[in-house]
Amino acid sequence: MALDASTQVALETRGLGKSYGAVEVLRDIDIEMAQGEFLVLVGPSGCGKSTLLNCIAGLEEITAGSLMIGGRDVTQEPPKDRDIAMVFQSYALYPTMSVGENIGFGMKIRKVPKAQMDAKILEVATLLQIDHLLDRNPSQLSGGQRQRVAMGRALVRDPKLFLFDEPLSNLDAKLRVEMRAEIKRLHKTTGASIVYVTHDQIEAMTLASRIVVLKGGDVQQIGTPQEIYDRPANTFVADFMGSPPMNIVPAEVSGGKVLMGDVSLPAPAGVSGPVQVGIRPEHLAVGGSDLRVTPSMIENTGAECYLNFVLNGVTVTARLPGRMDEDSADVVDLSVAPGALNFFDAETGARIDL
Repeated sequence: MALDASTQVALETRGLGKSYGAVEVLRDIDIEMAQGEFLVLVGPSGCGKSTLLNCIAGLEEITAGSLMIGGRDVTQEPPKDRDIAMVFQSYALYPTMSVGENIGFGMKIRKVPKAQMDAKILEVATLLQIDHLLDRNPSQLSGGQRQRVAMGRALVRDPKLFLFDEPLSNLDAKLRVEMRAEIKRLHKTTGASIVYVTHDQIEAMTLASRIVVLKGGDVQQIGTPQEIYDRPANTFVADFMGSPPMNIVPAEVSGGKVLMGDVSLPAPAGVSGPVQVGIRPEHLAVGGSDLRVTPSMIENTGAECYLNFVLNGVTVTARLPGRMDEDSADVVDLSVAPGALNFFDAETGARIDL
């Protein structure tokens, strides 16, 4: 998707490719990222997202196409000349230096005057809520505090582009949620341009201005979190983005009806023949007469429950509010939310736009 002509572009890749010998790991990557955007690269392990980030950083050589940062072609430039700052999965802090010294180390190397350096360290530490830890060593910090220090070291640079490579993957579940909120707050406060790599689609959905979904080195879809969730480009995106994922059921559309085994639902105009039907778990509700199902499993999570059943040979999940008694639910009647069905090509898996 091209940006508006008046939009200031922070990052642009044109036909970017990366190969190791005869093995292509990235193919024809076209991305335009606006200034101040939070762009998330998401996909399963081995899809090429970290390789793409390393190409942007200059840590990997691009073998095809071009790369521009802040309107300047940096395809052949070394990392030090690209005006980027990177936060890695590992904190990579200097263990013998204090928090303040770690944050300010880059400025010290660049011979920034001490008064200016101290003021910047305090400003960034206050922003990250670690100003009370400046005299401590990394060994005295929690995982979340160490990640804040790593982010602080990047923030004092004030670069054109921040690159985050799965920065939360080493943290426990509770701390990941806290740090996710911290990074979102940080982006809103600073208005920084951020490219963020993750395999966690919840992180992608909650943090991103726009998401780039990758699979096997190819871009599957670029869009806002809501666009990707509501209108996935293919069955891969539909299955990958969502927790639980979208249910994908083989079906036949004939005579104005969607036929899934012994279930028949009204079909929209413009679709016929064999298809794959996508139904989000939350678009199924108790009551009505669309589906009469026999639960194969019920998972009560507290505020809601997941009801699993088989539809046309495929296990389908309904996400329902409240709890359900596993012993008494022999048969459950479900309704499908109006207009909630997604249709995909039976062979290619590509979305059928209606």
